[in-house]
Amino acid sequence: VQLQASGGGLVQAGGSLRLSCAASGRTLSTYYMGWFRQAPGKEREFVAAISRRGKRTSYVDSVKGRFTISRDHAKNTVFLQMSSLKPEDTAVYYCAGHSGIDGELYDQKARYDTWGQGTQVTVSS
Repeated sequence: VQLQASGGGLVQAGGSLRLSCAASGRTLSTYYMGWFRQAPGKEREFVAAISRRGKRTSYVDSVKGRFTISRDHAKNTVFLQMSSLKPEDTAVYYCAGHSGIDGELYDQKARYDTWGQGTQVTVSS
């Protein structure tokens, strides 16, 4: 499967953006999906994850209550709705997937074997 992330841009603090991760080549319905981000000079960090059916989600503490991960099987797409954005949310955001064979919502990037290219999110103060 190939993943294509989009929806990034420049937004003022307090604003919102919705990122999309569209899949081609294979259905995403068999994958557990996640969003990661990487700021300049920093390690790529976990942001959010979602189970196959979307019934379970997980978030890093810094985005809880502000970001929402969701998925639409009909569109073969995963979303990250970001609200109340802060300058510290500025990063390149990546979507990623893994088979979910053991049913875990992983926050370790090494657990994910399929990655899309990133989309830049810049939050100005």
